[in-house]
Amino acid sequence: MCGIVGYIGARRPVPILLEGLKRLEYRGYDSAGVATMNGSDSLFVCKRAGRVRELEHALPELPPKANVGIAHTRWATHGPPSDNNSHPHLSTDERIAVVHNGIIENHSTLRTMLIAEGVNFRSETDTEVVPHLIARFYEGDLQAAVKQALGLIQGTYGLVAMCVDEPDRLVVARNGSPIVLGVGDNEMFVASDAPALIAHTRQVVYLEDGEVAVLDANGFQTTDLSDRSITKAVNELDWEIEQISLGDFEHFMLKEIHEQPRSIQRGLRGRALPEFGDAKLGGLNLDRRAFFDIRRICLIACGTSLHAAMAASYLIEELARVPCSVEIASELRYRNPIVDANTLYFSVSQSGETADTLAAMREIRRKGGIVLGVVNVVGSTIARESDGGIYIRSGPEIAVASTKAFTSQLLALTLFAIKIGRMRDLSAEAGRNLLRALAEIPEQIEHLLAEQSDHLKAIAESISSAPYVLFLGRGGNFPAALEGALKLKEVSYIQCEGFAAAEMKHGPIALIGDGTPVIFISPMDHLHEKTLSNMEEVKARGGRVIAICNPGDNEVRNVADEFIEIPATHNMLTPFLSVIPLQLIAYFAALYLNLDVDKPRNLAKSVTVE
Repeated sequence: MCGIVGYIGARRPVPILLEGLKRLEYRGYDSAGVATMNGSDSLFVCKRAGRVRELEHALPELPPKANVGIAHTRWATHGPPSDNNSHPHLSTDERIAVVHNGIIENHSTLRTMLIAEGVNFRSETDTEVVPHLIARFYEGDLQAAVKQALGLIQGTYGLVAMCVDEPDRLVVARNGSPIVLGVGDNEMFVASDAPALIAHTRQVVYLEDGEVAVLDANGFQTTDLSDRSITKAVNELDWEIEQISLGDFEHFMLKEIHEQPRSIQRGLRGRALPEFGDAKLGGLNLDRRAFFDIRRICLIACGTSLHAAMAASYLIEELARVPCSVEIASELRYRNPIVDANTLYFSVSQSGETADTLAAMREIRRKGGIVLGVVNVVGSTIARESDGGIYIRSGPEIAVASTKAFTSQLLALTLFAIKIGRMRDLSAEAGRNLLRALAEIPEQIEHLLAEQSDHLKAIAESISSAPYVLFLGRGGNFPAALEGALKLKEVSYIQCEGFAAAEMKHGPIALIGDGTPVIFISPMDHLHEKTLSNMEEVKARGGRVIAICNPGDNEVRNVADEFIEIPATHNMLTPFLSVIPLQLIAYFAALYLNLDVDKPRNLAKSVTVE
C-alpha cells in the first residue's frame, strides 16, 4: 500500500527518485526515505516522517553523486510513522538497504532469531528483518542472498535491495505486492506503480509472484526462486503524462469527477451496438454456448468497486434474468465458498491489485470457477490472472477517493448485462433504448457539473459541521447512497452512513434529530412514492431533507428542505447521474474543512495488504 521507486543508470538518481515518489503520493503514505551510494564504500540514507516535501527539505542541496538509488513512501502497518520506521531499512553493517511493500507475517519469529544472533534492530517494522536476513546470507552475491532470505519469509512483498559491494545492480522481488520494471536507454527503473515511470519510459515489464529480477544499466534478467530463467515480455504504456497531471484543476479528485463524461465515452466506444440493441465485449473469452450455461453471476469487490458491483447487480438481474449476488472480497476469501460450473464470477477492482479481491479470485479459480476481471489498469495482476474480462478505460485515477472508476465499472457491467440479456429475454428495442440512454449520459453529466456545482458547494458547507449525515436510496440508488456516504467519510471525516431507504425505520431512524442532514436519492421511478413516504418520516422527526430528484418533481420539492436536480434518464441508469452530486458534496465539504482532499488520512489508493 506504499510506494517504491528505484533507478540505475548514468543520471543522478535522487531527483528521479523524488519525482517518482511525488507521482506515487496518491497511493497514501505517512513517511518517506531515499538511499543511494555515498562514494564507493558506504550508503547515503535520508528518511523522514510526513510528506515527501519533508524528505526533500531534509536532503542536502547536492546529494552524493551516484548511479543507483532506491526510495519509498510508507503506509504504517507495524510501528507508528517515524523517521526510524521509515524505509529504506539497513543491515547492521549498513551495507545493504531494502525498500519493501507488503507484510512479513512471521517477522516476530525472524526478529527473535536474529536478535539471538546478535542483531540490533533500529525500528518497530516487520520490514527490517529483510536486510538483516540478506546480510546473514550474503557472500558476495546479492541475488543469491535475497533468494535465501525470501526462503525464510512468509507473507507478501514487493521489494528492492541494493548493496555497497555491488554498486552496479539492484535486486527486485515480488510476491503478492505489485512491482513494475521500466526499460530505458542504458538505464533501468523500478516502481510499485507505472505513474512513477511514465515521465522516463513507456517500456515496462510486470513481475509475477515468485519472480526475482536483477537490474543493471544495460537491462534486466529474471529468474524464479529456484534459479530458473524466465523470459519476460516488454509492454507499452498507453498513458500520457497529461493524464497524471492536474492541468487546470486544483485537485485530482475534482479533475477525475469532471473526467467522467470522457471516461464513459471511452468505455462505450466500439462496444455499444445501437443498431442491434446489443454490446460487444471481446475480452470475455466466452463462446456463445457458455452464455446459455450461466445460471448465476457473482460479483466480488471491495470499497467503491463493491458499490459499483451492487448497482450493476440490479441491472444484470433485470436485463438478463439471471440471479446475481455481490460478495465482499475480504469476507469471501476466508469462507469456504461453494463454487459451481454454472456460476460466472467477476473480480471488480480499479487497480487490479486489491489484495482481498485478488485472493478471493484465486480461491474461486483454485476450485475450478471461471473468473473474469473488471479492472482499469492494463497489465495488473487481476487482469493477467483472470480468465478474461473488461477493461473499464477510465484512464489513470490518482486521487485516493475513487470517483470515475465507479461510473466506468458500472458502465462495463451494464454493457455485460445488455449483452447477456440480448442472448436471453431482452428485446432489441429494449436494448436500443438502454444504449440510447447510455449515450446521453456523458452530456447529462457535463450539464450537471456546469449547472449544479455552486449549489452543491453551498450544501456541502451547510453539512460540514454536522455530527452525522445519513444517505438513503432505493433499488440501484441504494448502492449510490452507500457510495455517497463512503466518499464523504473518506475525504471530510464526517460520520455518515448509507442505507436502503426502507431500512431507515428498522434502526437508523433513532439517529435522526433536529436538523440531522438526510440526503435522499429520489428519481421519478417505480419506487418514487415509497421514497416520498420515507422523506415524510424523516421530516416528522425534525430531520433536514436534501433530495436528489428529477426536474419538475413538485412532490419532492414540497417535502424537501433543499433539492438537487439531476437530468432524467432510463430508470435503471439513474446511479450514473445520482452519484455525481454526492461526489461533489464530499469534495466541497473537505475543501471547506481545509483538508487534504487527494490524500486523506490513513487511506491508501491501492490496498495491497490485508
